[in-house]
Amino acid sequence: MTTVTVLALVITVVLRLFVAEAFYVPSESMYDTLTKDDRILAEKVSYLHRDVERGDIIVFKDPANWLNEEPTKPGALRQVGEFVGILPRSGEGHLVKRVIGLPGDKVVCCDRNGRVTVNGIALDEREYLLKDAHPSDMPFSVVVPAGHLWVMGDNRAQSADSRAHMGGPGGGFVPIENVVGRACCVIWPSDRMTMLRPPETFKKPGLKK
Repeated sequence: MTTVTVLALVITVVLRLFVAEAFYVPSESMYDTLTKDDRILAEKVSYLHRDVERGDIIVFKDPANWLNEEPTKPGALRQVGEFVGILPRSGEGHLVKRVIGLPGDKVVCCDRNGRVTVNGIALDEREYLLKDAHPSDMPFSVVVPAGHLWVMGDNRAQSADSRAHMGGPGGGFVPIENVVGRACCVIWPSDRMTMLRPPETFKKPGLKK
């Protein structure tokens, strides 16, 4: 292996560890913002100078066996490809959800109009939920503890997100330290390539505590 090849591999690994990493979307829980087997890029740079924000789509390590599956290792060549960053991570042990609540937020569903509220402010989720989809068929009222997040999938009827784990270890909250990065774009397939931006509803000034 030449010096140039080694240097290229080192640079690739560094980029994967500290700049961005590719992942497969493991399920339909974010449909149709994301769909199963979309390749997304989880960038890590923005979280070096800012905190996770409401509305971010994040890739995070499974906090309390949410996936409820036995881990299986990919083949040796696949592991090498994923490690150096030339192949996207399979998603094993990782989930993709949207951040709804930050530490200290009170997140409730639902108000009299059937909307999720954050700190008493109703979210207009029509920008990313399926048409006529309910924000949640499961009522809840939580206060997000320090160092944690409340996350929900855009495909609410098919997402085993924070709501589904309220009675389990961690109460359905995701430790911020488990966040791998922010999903910034879909990079494959080509007909779904797009940038992923926080919806306008999360910019309401009243959400901030």
